[in-house]
Amino acid sequence: MPAAASATVLTARALLLDMDGTLVNSDAVVERVWRRWAERHGLDGDEVMKVVHGRQGYASMAVLLPGRPMERNLADNARMLAEETADLDGVVPVPGAPGFLASLRDVPHALVTSADVPLSTARMAAAGLPLPEVRITAESVGASKPHPEGFLKGAAELGVDPAECVVFEDSGVGIAAGRAAGMRVVGVGPRAVAHRPDVVVRDLTQVRVETAAEGVRIHVTGVRG
Repeated sequence: MPAAASATVLTARALLLDMDGTLVNSDAVVERVWRRWAERHGLDGDEVMKVVHGRQGYASMAVLLPGRPMERNLADNARMLAEETADLDGVVPVPGAPGFLASLRDVPHALVTSADVPLSTARMAAAGLPLPEVRITAESVGASKPHPEGFLKGAAELGVDPAECVVFEDSGVGIAAGRAAGMRVVGVGPRAVAHRPDVVVRDLTQVRVETAAEGVRIHVTGVRG
């Protein structure tokens, strides 16, 4: 039987937010673009989709086509980013995302995404969501998730100790990156369940944030990892 939902309260000084699958549902376009790529390379689309969520494209390609020169992965990645930026059909907010972001106006928070600036800007706009002032994108880092660099940079930009940050993530590699950064992780959506974050929510309607003397209280109605 699935675990029963329960109320959890996490305290933090800052929140670090993934984009795709966490704030924005872009699954439709990700499926279209990556399944076309899989077909071009003679790969099974279902197997490809098990790898690509959360990583930068070139890092996914390195897993899927081991031994292929990195310069070819980087060139392919640039083309696919352009494809994804131009294809916004079906990009919508994750339920609860508008209200969740509105509740963070006075809370230190940052976007930490494997998308680049054009793609993250386009997808957040398509979903009708405001961009956080602090943004760590593909251009900001030298290593893709599951490396913790992005989350550590986000914490540094906000001036908050990593241990006092809470990450919101949907993918296995993103959850691994948050843990490697020494942060607690709220998993969002069905992809998160198998990777045992600290707590899992169906979507952001199950999260409420309030400011407090010690920083921020995050009220979560979800399943403990």
